[in-house]
Amino acid sequence: MSDDRNLTARLAAATCALLGTGAAPVMADEAGRWSFDTALLYYGENDDRVQDVSATIGAKRAFDDERLLNFTLSADTLTGASASGAIATDTPQTFTSPSGKAVYSTPAGKTPLDDTFHDTRFALNASWTQPLARLYTLSAGLGFSTEYDYTHLGANVSLARDFNKRNTTISAGLAYSQDDIDPVGGAPVPLSQMRDVGDLSNKRNSDSKDVVDVLFGVTQVLSRTTVLRVNYSYSQSSGYLNDPYKILSVVDGTTGDTILRAPAPGVAGPTGVYLYESRPDSRSKQSLYAEMKHAFGAPVLYGSYRFMTDDWGIDSHTGEVRLRWPLGSASYVEPVLRYYMQSQADFYRPSLVQGAALPAYASADFRLGEFDAVTVGAKFGHQTSAGNEWSARLEYYQQNGTISHEQLIGNQFGREQYPDLKAVIAQFGYRFGL
Repeated sequence: MSDDRNLTARLAAATCALLGTGAAPVMADEAGRWSFDTALLYYGENDDRVQDVSATIGAKRAFDDERLLNFTLSADTLTGASASGAIATDTPQTFTSPSGKAVYSTPAGKTPLDDTFHDTRFALNASWTQPLARLYTLSAGLGFSTEYDYTHLGANVSLARDFNKRNTTISAGLAYSQDDIDPVGGAPVPLSQMRDVGDLSNKRNSDSKDVVDVLFGVTQVLSRTTVLRVNYSYSQSSGYLNDPYKILSVVDGTTGDTILRAPAPGVAGPTGVYLYESRPDSRSKQSLYAEMKHAFGAPVLYGSYRFMTDDWGIDSHTGEVRLRWPLGSASYVEPVLRYYMQSQADFYRPSLVQGAALPAYASADFRLGEFDAVTVGAKFGHQTSAGNEWSARLEYYQQNGTISHEQLIGNQFGREQYPDLKAVIAQFGYRFGL
């Protein structure tokens, strides 16, 4: 549901990847063959939070003249509990579910989690790559995904040109997508108050957003053992960018405690005052990505860095190091270390003060807050005697968030308002050809 879908392989990310990926040379004995990549992935957060199980199958058909056809089909199921954005308090809290037909509760002292969170997603990508003249390569693709409250349709095209005896490749790409959002119970009016069960007067029909991505890249062979790739990307989103399931607590300006309320007689409803979040209806992002691959004989070292900045005030840094180390002639192990950090959005705040003028935009979504995260893990792969390959990957993820003291009020200092997040990622893959 909503932006928690980015725990999975989001189609927009897949589209951008297509823009930055050149066609691999097709050998004569590979033409006319199909190759398949399959993967089963599990992602599980601590404290019975988000759980994701996904299955993916990719099919690739190589033709003569370096033409390539790609299909990717994926399905995943998300369950568990997702943070609503409300603050923790010393008393139990009750909330109206997104559907508006029931309530759910959170124990005293616990971060409010919406345990009605669940969704199933299906996605299909298709792309075609072929050379144009001697030094140009054209790629084009389409993507579609659907889930209970969300539909995505996208298209992309890219062109690459080789220079310097094919030691330098310059590429440019363009992607466009339209997402239709049909939230459970309807899309709430921004900064409207959560109502009692059965009252949907502040909900409206479905909405949509448009995303345009532009990418420019350079790949340079530095030596026989070293390759460098640098990409610049620009993304512009417009339309409905709110998360319809996220809320903010309205609190007392002195104690910092949530303002209490009583549902209408004979009706279930929230026990506190909560407002639905409000985000700007446009967002522009710029990213710079650099990756270097270096072979130390058989072992290969991968290092990458990505910087992203947007007009919401978020800056992020991502660094990753992987080392692919052969084990004999048919196996390898690949440890990985990844570090991520970001600043908070300009309109991020843990709560709203009763009686104060409402801001135009406000969100307590942890994903828009300040945090850093570390991922450590390893992948093991083995090539069978038939030329196929299986692999297993296991990673551990830990996220630590921060809320500045200037944004906390009274009793909020004594409670955990941005809990740490831990998750395990396990994946099994199998690659084969026909």
